Amino acid sequence: MASMKEIQTRMKSIQDTMKITNAMYLISSSKMKKAKKTLTDTEPYFFGVQRAMDRLLRHLPETEKENRYLDQRPEIPPEERKFGLIVVTADKGLNGAYNHNIIKMAEERLKLPGHRKLYVLGVVGRQYFGKVKGVDMDGSFRYTVQKPTMHRARMISETMVDGFLNRELDEVFILFTEMVNSMKEEPKLKQLLPLKRADFEPSQMLAGVMQENISLFPSADEVMDNMVPNYLTGIIYGCLVEAYASEHNARMMAMRSSTDNAGEMLKDLSIQYNRARQAAITQEITEVVSGANAQKRKG
Repeated sequence: MASMKEIQTRMKSIQDTMKITNAMYLISSSKMKKAKKTLTDTEPYFFGVQRAMDRLLRHLPETEKENRYLDQRPEIPPEERKFGLIVVTADKGLNGAYNHNIIKMAEERLKLPGHRKLYVLGVVGRQYFGKVKGVDMDGSFRYTVQKPTMHRARMISETMVDGFLNRELDEVFILFTEMVNSMKEEPKLKQLLPLKRADFEPSQMLAGVMQENISLFPSADEVMDNMVPNYLTGIIYGCLVEAYASEHNARMMAMRSSTDNAGEMLKDLSIQYNRARQAAITQEITEVVSGANAQKRKG
């Protein structure tokens, strides 16, 4: 059995760790609430852009059905297609399996046919994939994932659009973590380019309801050139904020679990300490009684 001093030292160390994990829990809780509020405040604008894209694609003239943003490029076989994959990780750990799940899913995508180019956001992801040989990783987006901004989202969307239109990329995806609820997050893969008409067509259109007539000026292509980058900026910004909130939610759960486990350890150590103290007292009493009996025998 460990001595009382050793047990007290361990208890002091665990108590100090509990203070740190509890502080990290409170910090992540505050940051997650701010991220969720930011996403809620910006959602009306992006929902408006989404509805505008719905209307635009629904009324796109038949002669413009093959718009360049809708070009699926079926003539390119899977093994020759160039894929751009934006991977959103965290800047640090201590958040459970958050980074592991994202990196694992990204590695699964890298094993599929075709040439894949990674655009990694977050220090953890850049450090990990930087050590993996044979991975084509672009170093353009060396942004922190803390406090996502519209400017960063716009820079990313512009790079992706330029790469797609210049045929440097045939498909573009973003891999981020979605917060399903307060207890669960899961990695999600979303395709950004090319656009798919099925993603914008209403799923529950009422039969017989007349749709409005709209005119596209100066042309459908120019309207699309203006709308699509804004739409993609909104999607990317939403993914960054969602990932930011998910990271801190995961860290909250990890720190709360660590604090609870530390509390259980303290209970066990407290029992051990009391047993050791009791054993020491018993030993001392036994020695006193033995000494007294020895004195009596001498007398």
